[in-house]
Formats: sequence, C-alpha cells, structure tokens
Amino acid sequence: MAKRVYFAFHYQDVIDFRANVVRNHSFVGGVEKAGYFDASIWEKARNTNPLALKRLINSELEYTSVTVVLIGTGTWARPWVRYEILKSMKRGNKLLGVHINGIPGKDKQTKNLGPNPFDFLAYRYNNSGSSLTMLEHNNGAWSEYSEIDGSATYQLENSKPKQGGQAFKLSNDYPVYLWNRDNGYENFATWIE
Repeated sequence: MAKRVYFAFHYQDVIDFRANVVRNHSFVGGVEKAGYFDASIWEKARNTNPLALKRLINSELEYTSVTVVLIGTGTWARPWVRYEILKSMKRGNKLLGVHINGIPGKDKQTKNLGPNPFDFLAYRYNNSGSSLTMLEHNNGAWSEYSEIDGSATYQLENSKPKQGGQAFKLSNDYPVYLWNRDNGYENFATWIE
C-alpha cells in the first residue's frame, strides 16, 4: 500500500529545483507504485500567516505516516522545518533526511552538504519517563521548543525512555541519506518503508 509522505524543506531548494528532483522524480509506474503520495503544502502556503500556516501543516501531516526532510544548505535553520520535524515526531511519523545539495540546481552546480537539521533538535525525558520535552539549539544553547500546541512537553503512553534528564539529538535516532550517493532514484521506496 502506498504511503502518504510529507516533505519538509527550505523553499529556496524548490526555487533552485533540488527539492523538486526528489519530490517529482520519475518512477516506473508513477509515484503511487513507488510507494508514496506527496503531501507537501508549500506551493499553497507561501503567503500565509503563522497561525494559519501551523493549521495547514497540521492538517497535511494528519494523514501521513512518513516525513522526509530534504536537506539543503539552510534547511537546518528554517523555523518551519523545525516545526514540521518536531510535529512529525510528536505524532509518531517515521522521520528521515535526504541531502539534496549533490543534485545540480538550476545553475547546473552542486553545493557542499548542508548541516543536518536533526543535529539542532533534541528531546529529553523526565525522570519517570512519563513525559518528553522537545528542544532546539539556537545561539549556542539548547532551549525548550514550545511552538507545538503551546508546550515543549507532552505526556507519553507506554514509553521505554532513555535516561531521564539527558538530552538526545534527533540525529541519533533518524537516518539521513545522500540522494546521489545512496541512489535515491532506486532506493527511495525502501527508505520510507
């Protein structure tokens, strides 16, 4: 059965065509046979206020099971990408990253890999393991991320937490691939399984 995939990316990577290569690449039999539907929202969200944009992201994530972060040069610092990642984590989506700077842009040039956004987001369990607090790294320090539902902390059911009180970067939990090196054209469907 085809998965509904949400793509998170910096809109500059759409302008430069790198994100489009992944989102629109050709599959034998089309994208549904390849195992996903694209649930991206950015074409319809560019001129939306923050509250409306959160509602739009939340509604598009609602029917997804996988979130793919397309990693370009500035993706790691984009506030809406951080929101999409942490909201996806909270709702239980499978998360993975795909570096896209090895894809030639509209200028026919490639770029050096951008920083992994999962290195700038983390979580911390309380000592009993009954709740998890989302964290983001800004200006050299970790701080609580409260943009989702007005709170950085949410209650967990049936959790088996890591050590309470310690922060764990998302990069320790979620895989990241390089589109070119890891042959995304052939392997994307297995990445999202």
